[in-house]
Amino acid sequence: MENFDWTSFTKKIAIKARLSDIYNAWTKSNELEKWFLEKATFFNDQEDAISKYINATGSITYEWFWFLYADPMKGVVKAANGKDFLQFTFEGECLVDVKLTAANGYTIVELRHHNIPTDDQSRQFIRLGCSNGWAFYLTNLKSVYEGGIDLRNKDKNLPPMINN
Repeated sequence: MENFDWTSFTKKIAIKARLSDIYNAWTKSNELEKWFLEKATFFNDQEDAISKYINATGSITYEWFWFLYADPMKGVVKAANGKDFLQFTFEGECLVDVKLTAANGYTIVELRHHNIPTDDQSRQFIRLGCSNGWAFYLTNLKSVYEGGIDLRNKDKNLPPMINN
């Protein structure tokens, strides 16, 4: 494991959907709630919630809740170009870059999670844990936008598992 990169990882997936639809999936609260989160809220500079139907832009904050977890994740949208790129903080000061490209009728989603600290807890829960989490959620993004099936476990009577 001497040459293993604990500070970043990249995931890619091809989705048979329009690039603009996938961009909206990442930047509109109502779309994020279809495949990723139980509740997503973006806030402007005055800390007012932005409409769920408006794209997030750079330099705004967010508060995200997952199904079956009470604590929100809070962060900042660092960049959002309105077309094919966004960057946000995640798990503290980590950064997630989402780059979209069109190819042969697909939208290629390339997610890069980086700036990961190298202490043991960050290596276990952020580097390894988030890598697994993003693999599931990118698969769910594909499932929802290609076939309409949400793969997430939303049943509070079941314990946490790979799909929540």
